[in-house]
Amino acid sequence: MTLQLAIVADDLTDRRVLDLLQFHLDEMHRWSPPESVHAMPAERLRQPDVTFFSAWDLSGAALSGSKGGRLAGCGAIKHLDDGHGELKSMRAANDYRRKGVGKAILLRLMEEARVRGYLRVSLETGRPEPFHAAHGLYRAHGFEECPPFGSYEPDPFSLCMTRAL
Repeated sequence: MTLQLAIVADDLTDRRVLDLLQFHLDEMHRWSPPESVHAMPAERLRQPDVTFFSAWDLSGAALSGSKGGRLAGCGAIKHLDDGHGELKSMRAANDYRRKGVGKAILLRLMEEARVRGYLRVSLETGRPEPFHAAHGLYRAHGFEECPPFGSYEPDPFSLCMTRAL
């Protein structure tokens, strides 16, 4: 079955979204030392310089069990300057990993970056093995490793990537 996703701007009040974000934060802390975790909690994602999106599975099976579908994933874009945005909190829910949700969210965030007139988008992610699938997704969409940007510092656990739009 093909997923029918609705990717919408989100106010971070739905418990399912908050639970997915907490799971994301917990995993980041499990895979990286505390000083290398740059994932944002919900309070930070609600700030005006960040636009947060949630992805909902609207296919028939997902709709039968809950009103409005099932949460499939999330992602955000943070304004760095007039020409540069940063991707944050990219996460597919466990039941939706390796099913195209990450790609759909990434494409939606890149579309948002273009609408804003950004010339490039960047991201920071982990280097260890649990992050390798994410590296592959980003590379498949034109992202390349780059030096630390913004307030990031060199860190053996972090990988910064960027791409021009």
